[in-house]
Amino acid sequence: MAALIARLLRSPTTDQGTFGRLQFGGRSLFTTELPWRNNRQQRSCIPAGVYQVALVNSPRFGRVYGVANVPGRSHVLIHAANLGGDIDMGWQTQLQGCIAPAVRLGAMQIPATATQPSRMQAAGLVSRPALTEFMAWANGNPFTLEITES
Repeated sequence: MAALIARLLRSPTTDQGTFGRLQFGGRSLFTTELPWRNNRQQRSCIPAGVYQVALVNSPRFGRVYGVANVPGRSHVLIHAANLGGDIDMGWQTQLQGCIAPAVRLGAMQIPATATQPSRMQAAGLVSRPALTEFMAWANGNPFTLEITES
């Protein structure tokens, strides 16, 4: 069997998140990640590079893929999520450095807080079906993930 490879091409980062295109097996999905914040734990997407990825059992997300050997990081997963904003800049996130696949990109309304009015935030949409599609492609097998910046 040929080695599996997935490629993630990231768009430039914003305070509302880092969005990209995940290509695998002739298919393509979008991704949502945290903004680039110098690889800061729980605040940044991971550095561009080549990573080995394998199935793991996450206490929170169940059987998902884990990205191994990320410099200075652990527990980097590929799981369903919509928002990946910089919480220090008032945006919302459901990520702590992980990668979330999405069927499409768009925006979601985030509720008002004590310091911010209700507003729209860039988001990855239809994430659970995207994760299901990606998991079916990998079919439990380890794969290589190549992350590049556009």
